[in-house]
Amino acid sequence: MTTTPINLQRSEGKGLAAGTLGLWGSTVIGLASTAPVYSLVATLGFVVLAVGAQAPIAFVVAFVPMLFIAFAYRELNREVPDCGTTFTWGTKAFGPWVGWMGGWGVAVAGMVVLANLAQVAGIYFWSLFGDGSLAENVPLVTGTGVAFIAAMTWISWRGVEIGEKIQNVLLAVQYGALALFVIVALWKYFDGTAPDPTAFDWAWFNPLGFTDWHGFTEAVLLALFIYWGWDTCLALNEETKDPRHTPGRAALLTTVILLVTYVGVTVAAMMYAGLGESGTGLGNEAIADDFFLAVKDGLLGPFGWVLVVSVLISAISSTQTTILPTARGTLSMAAYRALPLRFRTVHPVYKTPSFSTLVMGVVASLYYIGMTLISDNILQDSILSLGLAIAFYYAITGFACVWYFRRELFTRGFSSFLTRGLLPLLGGLMLAYAFIQSAIDMWDVDYGYTVLFGIGGTFVLGIGSLAVGVLLMLLWFAFPNSKRFFRGESLNRDTEVLVPDEGVYTRSVDGGI
Repeated sequence: MTTTPINLQRSEGKGLAAGTLGLWGSTVIGLASTAPVYSLVATLGFVVLAVGAQAPIAFVVAFVPMLFIAFAYRELNREVPDCGTTFTWGTKAFGPWVGWMGGWGVAVAGMVVLANLAQVAGIYFWSLFGDGSLAENVPLVTGTGVAFIAAMTWISWRGVEIGEKIQNVLLAVQYGALALFVIVALWKYFDGTAPDPTAFDWAWFNPLGFTDWHGFTEAVLLALFIYWGWDTCLALNEETKDPRHTPGRAALLTTVILLVTYVGVTVAAMMYAGLGESGTGLGNEAIADDFFLAVKDGLLGPFGWVLVVSVLISAISSTQTTILPTARGTLSMAAYRALPLRFRTVHPVYKTPSFSTLVMGVVASLYYIGMTLISDNILQDSILSLGLAIAFYYAITGFACVWYFRRELFTRGFSSFLTRGLLPLLGGLMLAYAFIQSAIDMWDVDYGYTVLFGIGGTFVLGIGSLAVGVLLMLLWFAFPNSKRFFRGESLNRDTEVLVPDEGVYTRSVDGGI
């Protein structure tokens, strides 16, 4: 009697490069995804306009739901370390329809912010040459932005390891520039050469010091945006050395580092420039959209270009890391039949989601070009609406954590109840409120730069982008290949996730898996 040889082979999950990133590499990518320098440039002035001297505590308050949701990500990742993150966890907790929309929230947020990052990179790149007038050349800036997207798409396609090495350098430049800003700002404050030296006051951290509820909510919603991006750590979970623990630790570490960074820079800026409504004062509405650019010459003199370069690098760095979670999210969706199987293609050598990565780069470029051709104001409003998508999928993650672990919340001790129940629930509720409040504010025709269908263009673009996801989901539902997913067969609470795991092997006949 003959026997068929049986080989034991290590499970490779979806085919990604398992064991590539450690805690430091995951944290670097998480920090780079938030684009700390650019985020401060785009947000600091508007936060001060909204709440004045309470800006530092506004950043602290906005940190709270981020921290709570980070616990949800950590706990879900320990149980289900899948690169689909919100898509996978939402499906396991609430079923295919909610999970699919969670995955779409991640994708649409990435697409919109890539367009903005590309534009910023193009503007700051050409502002380094001559008198800076080239930065106002729309075709030139757009072409440069698309080139940056293409370059970062190639790096993402080429492999996580090369991307990590590049991000180490780019992040070092960003934090070097922020450290220089803080040191010089405080130096000038203490030697009396600051334009409006303002003494530090602990009242800046008084949560009861807010005098206007609308201004408070506006500031917190703005601050939420600058924390967004740390969850990239979790999207790379299948490529870390300890996928069940390292990504969650990196996410928590990232959020804490960001809190210290943002509060520290804000305090230094307030002590240096003050809150005046003219000149370089943080209360000057004319410079709110780019405070660093307004103070660079007075602060650093002939080395003011350092801040310009740091913003440019921040935008480029985040362009690359923003592609990563979306490409892996669509890879996971395809693996469980929530998207066409082509999205599951993994490069045989580089072990990256090659097709998904290239699609992300192409779609982001086309979106950026299309929005620029239609109206720069519409592009800006689409960016302002980004908070809706962010709050949407973060809230789903928080609620998914509570519901997924609901049967054990009161049986495994207080720590489990806290990190798997109470904190994720509070984070989800806070972000659900942020979503609703943002939508209400965006409905106003005075919010943003455009009016569409008689209401605020920002509302139309924000809610519309999520509505497009509903249409695409229904379109995919019409295809036969989607039925296993929407019937809950390819992915449900009991489904073994397609990830590599220590000691897990599959039986193979004649070498076939």
